[in-house]
Amino acid sequence: MTAAPSELLLSRIRDVPDYPKPGVMFKDITPLLADPEAFTVLTEVLAGLCVRHEATKIVGLEARGFILGAPVAIRAGLGFIPVRKAGKLPGATLSQAYELEYGTAEIEVHAEDLRAGDRVMVIDDVLATGGTAEASLELIRRAGADVAGVAVLMELGFLGGRTRLEPALRGAPLEALITL
Repeated sequence: MTAAPSELLLSRIRDVPDYPKPGVMFKDITPLLADPEAFTVLTEVLAGLCVRHEATKIVGLEARGFILGAPVAIRAGLGFIPVRKAGKLPGATLSQAYELEYGTAEIEVHAEDLRAGDRVMVIDDVLATGGTAEASLELIRRAGADVAGVAVLMELGFLGGRTRLEPALRGAPLEALITL
């Protein structure tokens, strides 16, 4: 990604101090989504990554990964699969529990949406501690598909998500358009 697109994207991300709790600097992407030029640039760059890494499907992580991943799937001509919080999908699902800083969480995918031969790119807005992304990679592989990579708008490097995710990637790329 050239400097100009990353600068455009970063300029549309708003810092919200003390949200959701004191001491946290929340990175709000809604101004980026509201700007058609910036949203188009983001969609094009992510679609290009999917094509370069030969993805055949996109997994979007709840909830902002849905917003980013769906237009990328359309632009790249790929299928889109939502990975949801547990209990949100009807029918047969595969689920994966994972550790959070304080407790556990669980995500699910429809069992029939991924199969052998699929190369799946995971898309989300932020890589923070890496727990959700790591669990999604496990789900993809349990469904019989391969991981093409993980692509995020922002990586919060100080939280160590890349280090946590590296073993689960098994050599697949992790692409962050902006690293903070």
